[in-house]
Parts: sequence; C-alpha cells; structure tokens
Amino acid sequence: MLTMVVLVGMGEHMAEQFLPLYLMALGGGFLSVGFLNGMDNLLGGLYSFPGGYLADRLGTKRALLLFNVLSMVGFGVVVLIPAWQAVLGGAVLFLSWTAISLPATMSLVARALPESKRTMGVSLHSLVRRVPMALGPMVGGAFIGIWGVELGVRIAFAGALLMALVAAVAQQVLIENDAPGASSGRPAPAGERSPLRLWREMSPSLRQLLVADILVRFCEQIPYAFVVLWAVGTAGQPGPVTALQFGILRSIEMATAILVYIPVAYLADRGHKKPYVVITFLFFSVFPLVLMFSHSFGLLALAFVVRGLKEFGEPTRKALIMDLAPEDRKAGMFGLYYLIRDVVVSVAAFGGAFLWAIHPSVNLLVAFGFGILGTVWFWLRGQDLAPLSD
Repeated sequence: MLTMVVLVGMGEHMAEQFLPLYLMALGGGFLSVGFLNGMDNLLGGLYSFPGGYLADRLGTKRALLLFNVLSMVGFGVVVLIPAWQAVLGGAVLFLSWTAISLPATMSLVARALPESKRTMGVSLHSLVRRVPMALGPMVGGAFIGIWGVELGVRIAFAGALLMALVAAVAQQVLIENDAPGASSGRPAPAGERSPLRLWREMSPSLRQLLVADILVRFCEQIPYAFVVLWAVGTAGQPGPVTALQFGILRSIEMATAILVYIPVAYLADRGHKKPYVVITFLFFSVFPLVLMFSHSFGLLALAFVVRGLKEFGEPTRKALIMDLAPEDRKAGMFGLYYLIRDVVVSVAAFGGAFLWAIHPSVNLLVAFGFGILGTVWFWLRGQDLAPLSD
C-alpha cells in the first residue's frame, strides 16, 4: 500500500498542483480554475461512498486496481488532448484517486491495527503520502521552468501515467488478496449500499465532528486553487515567486507536516484526540490570513510552514472517525463522512472563484472567518473518546 502511495502520489503531485496555471495558459480563465476546484471537492465526495462500498464488497486489492485504472485513463486524456475542456474531462477520472481509495486504505489500517495504535498507523500513511507531495511539485516546477507551462505540464502528466502503471503492477504483487472467498478466509462483507441507512448509524459525536470539519474545509477550499496564482501570478501579472520556487514552498509545507506526524500520533494514541483536532483546525484558519500578508518568498515560506502545521492533527481526526464508526462499517462510514463533507464543501470551492474576482483579500478573509467558526464549533460541541491503554 505504501509503495503504491509513493508512486501514484509522485505522479499526481508532479502535475496536478500546476493545473490552475495550465488551465489559464489554455485560455480557460479564472472560472475554469474555480470549476476545477469545485469539481475536485464534489467528485471527491461523490466518489468516497462508492469507494468505501466497493472496498467492503470487492476487497482492498481489487478495489485499488480499479481505482488506479480510472486515474491512468484521466492522465492519458490530458496528455493527448491539450485543451482546457479536455483537462476538466480527464480530471473527472484522475481526481478520483485520493477520494475513492481513501476509505479502502483507512479500512485496511483499521483491520491491521488495534484501536490504541490506529492514530500511529494513519500517521505513517499520511507521512509517506507527504514524501511525493514534497518532491512532486519541485519536479513539476522544474519541468515548467525548462519546457514552459503547456509542454511542461503535459510531460508531468505523462510521468504520472507511467508511475501509476508501475503502481498498479506493484499493488497486485504486494497486497494480500482479501477478496470475498479468497484463501485468506475473509467472510463475505455486509457492505451497505444506502447512504440514508448508513446515516442513521452515524453517532451524534461523529456528526458534530462532521459539521466542524465542513466549516473548516470551507476555509481551506475557498482559496485553495488560487494559492498558486497568488504566488506565481498569471501571464499578465507575475507573482513574487517562480513555478520552481512554488514547488520549493510546497516542499517546505510537506516537510513541516512530516516533522509533526509521528510525535503527535504517539501522544494522541495515549491521550484524548480532541485537543489535537482543535489545534489542527486553528492552523487551517490562520493560513489564509498569513497568506494575505505574504508578498515575498520569505513570507510565503512562513505561510507554507503554517499550512504544513495544519496537518498537526489530521491523522488524529481520521483515526477519530474510524474510532467513532461501527466496527462492521468502517470503510462505508468513512466514505459516507467524506461524501457529505466534500459535496457540501464543493459549494465553497465553486464560490471561491467569484470571491477572488471581487478581490483576493475578500476571498482570504471569508475563508478565515469560516475556519474560526468551525474551530469554535468543535471546541464547544465536539466530543472525544477516553484514552486507551496498550
């Protein structure tokens, strides 16, 4: 699983981070950038629930192969057709990878580890994911520096396609067959196909976390697609850094996240998870405010350190979701959570383009307001589980 995460993630982050620049270069305009970000959130939500259901029904190995093939087809569309409409069409497929595969990987972690070790397991998965997230944008930025935006991004997507192919072969060789009826003896799963029935099984504590998470993700997604435009600029209005320097900023963000994962996971597994989630939500909230005052590489580096610190308790939040989900519905409940969250948050991602068109500062201040509201909500209404002993 971790081998697959590195390979697919490296390809994804070499290319996907620069899609807003590519859309602008192809004549798509600001609205196409906002549409891409909104579609990312909407599809992420819509794919999450079937991703969890298929993981329960097919087994992790078969489900991940299917999800990987979808991403490869999307990468191929972008490589072969240099038009902004084709980019959005291909994105329907390759944007599915993270959302549709996450319930399967989280369910695998939950099955493999006892409850007292799940935060560490999720943190290890998150840490390994950040390695390609740190290196990928630097490679993609170098491609753009050498070949320009249009050719550089297409070459990056060609590399993503190749890495996804290698990952598909590796996952079939390395992941144990856990399909129903396999020699592993796994019983036939009781996957729930109805989101409404599954919603009735969601605990009040998990629903409170969901509300707070939605508000905080409004904060993240309103400016998300426009951060690269703030830093790098457009053809008519250059920003304070180059594409390669933006890749370095992303590496700073990922390195910051990597440094905090393990110590926070160690403490969260031995104590209450709620404080770590509150701190995470606070860093989400502060980032757009810090970004608004960042007009040089040095200040942007500080902003991206803050952005990296928002991962402080993200594995803890995911582990809390798994802890609060019924034992026989881990993947399905995780998928339902993300279905509801990301479909609602897609409204913010679509709306971010209109706020940015008014003025970038309006976009960033509205995002900050949503983040503070979500943080306070979870602080006052969020619940926790008692610490577990080893």
